[in-house]
Amino acid sequence: MRDAQALPALPDATHDPALLSWVPDANRHADFPIQNLPFGIFTPPGQDVPRGGVAIGASILDLAAAHHAGLFTGAAEIAAAAASREELNAFLALGATPRRALRTRLSAILAAGSRDQHTAERCLHPAADCTLRLPARIGGYTDFYVGIHHATNVGRVFRPDNPLLPNYKYVPIGYHGRASSVRASGTRVRRPKGQLKVPDAEAPRFAPCERLDYELELGIWIGPGNALGTPVPMGEAEHHVAGYCLLNDWSARDIQAWEYQPLGPFLSKNFGSTISAWIVTPEALAPFRMPQPARPEGDPPPLPYLLDEADQCQGALGVVLEALILTADMRKKGLPPYRLSRSNTCHMYWTVAQMVAHHTSGGCDLNPGDLLGSGTISAPEPGGFGSLLEITRGGKDPVALPSGETRRFLEDGDEIILRARAERQGAASIGFGECRARILPAA
Repeated sequence: MRDAQALPALPDATHDPALLSWVPDANRHADFPIQNLPFGIFTPPGQDVPRGGVAIGASILDLAAAHHAGLFTGAAEIAAAAASREELNAFLALGATPRRALRTRLSAILAAGSRDQHTAERCLHPAADCTLRLPARIGGYTDFYVGIHHATNVGRVFRPDNPLLPNYKYVPIGYHGRASSVRASGTRVRRPKGQLKVPDAEAPRFAPCERLDYELELGIWIGPGNALGTPVPMGEAEHHVAGYCLLNDWSARDIQAWEYQPLGPFLSKNFGSTISAWIVTPEALAPFRMPQPARPEGDPPPLPYLLDEADQCQGALGVVLEALILTADMRKKGLPPYRLSRSNTCHMYWTVAQMVAHHTSGGCDLNPGDLLGSGTISAPEPGGFGSLLEITRGGKDPVALPSGETRRFLEDGDEIILRARAERQGAASIGFGECRARILPAA
């Protein structure tokens, strides 16, 4: 029998769509109703020391203050103490049982009619007055490539005759990215410099990137780690996932085209990645789990170490993803952001559990606070392509914006905004908070 921590969370009373909070703007909030309760790190106004918090409507519950006020006992108290620190690594390391206990207690504290309302009210901060930070110290960052429609579209740009390499349907492809340049939403991204070489040039030149792009991705936070040399089997992979976020893995396509052979992405990817600031827990997403879509006829089944019946039955997530652009001219004219793409996590060819199992299959150890990226998640239709490289067909078909501008790739002053929403009939919808960043000129 599997360890209960290794099993996906099931919907319970904390997901009841009729559940309301005494925090008025939390009820049916676009991202953070009481059914969500994501964790993050913030700095309150007038203070310098970051601490853990929980998003509820347009407010943040200060976990350190709530813990000091005696609002937690038992496993929930252990989890609250770990989540009250300046980074969430210790909390992520605890695993599912304490995390679920804390979620249940937080739901009771914040629910309408709670006897703890008076005490908890003193632990709330308006989110608009706080500074959000990276939720955890990221020791390792790995970006996968599980969006099969993106992989096929990009392959057509670079390899028209062989867009999808033969190993793709056997191996969850990934590469090790740069953890040090991951930043929380709102941090500006500077245009990188690198070697650029057009096909008819004799030699490359060193210059600012001219084909800067965004990538619409899901981020996965690792919870309990595994020992070096000890692979995580599929049946235990869920135990090692602590939550999810949005991820924009910025890409310098012209630098990438020149450097990616023979060893893959390097400077084209390591200059910056942006994530949303809140960790949405597996428990919050329990109502939105779904069967992994059946592979097309003729595709090979996963090798045995990547195949698990329970994962096939409920290992996928139904989360709507959006990417929007706001240019400097659009801001000047007072125009709203323009949606570039709308996709869904159900288009992932490999599940999160398969990513974890494969990552560790050779003995690699994962640690609490490590971050995995899904790779760009594109829908099969053009309105769901998750990057400008796909939308513009490598820059051949520019996007027309409401301001009268066009974009083949991103320009200085452009801001990319990623949003996500988990929706299902009979469940309260929840969101992730924004993942946004504006592009600065090259240094």
